[in-house]
Amino acid sequence: MKIPEQAKRVFSGVIFDVYQWKQEMFDGTKATFEMLKRSNTIQIIATQGDKILLSHESQPTKKDFISLFGGRQEENETELKTAKREFLEETGMVSDNWELLKVYEPVHKIEWSIHLFVARNCKKVKEPELDSGEKIEIMKVDFDEFIDVALSEKFWGREIVEDVLRLKLEPEKLQEFRKKIFS
Repeated sequence: MKIPEQAKRVFSGVIFDVYQWKQEMFDGTKATFEMLKRSNTIQIIATQGDKILLSHESQPTKKDFISLFGGRQEENETELKTAKREFLEETGMVSDNWELLKVYEPVHKIEWSIHLFVARNCKKVKEPELDSGEKIEIMKVDFDEFIDVALSEKFWGREIVEDVLRLKLEPEKLQEFRKKIFS
């Protein structure tokens, strides 16, 4: 859901802004509605040959976790530009084969999208440039290991987990997903 044009920003935070507006109800009365807004985020399924690259990460406020690479979209930056920038910063790698796989809108009361990309045939070109609140080790796994890791408690990224669970119910669709990642 998008925040209506008549909504007013009542709080501006580091990550979230809060918007409120009056909404007419079915009985003609009015109620105050509220939503959050935040920058879109990017997630990247990165490949090298027949391997998928994952981030084994530590941050000051979280226990160690495993995730896809990615981060927050900056103002005036396209989703693809964000994906390339974040991937280069976190891994020191580039790819010339990018594809947008899916866009998630995970929370009804937050105007926020998660763009899932695949970056194929990744090559290291420099050392990573991590934020001061990141420690990242690159993991290389095959497709079956990726599925197992994505379904483990250490994996952070609920949206793709839900997709993986659905794909496991239909083996032919899981194989199509494998082909799409490595094509």
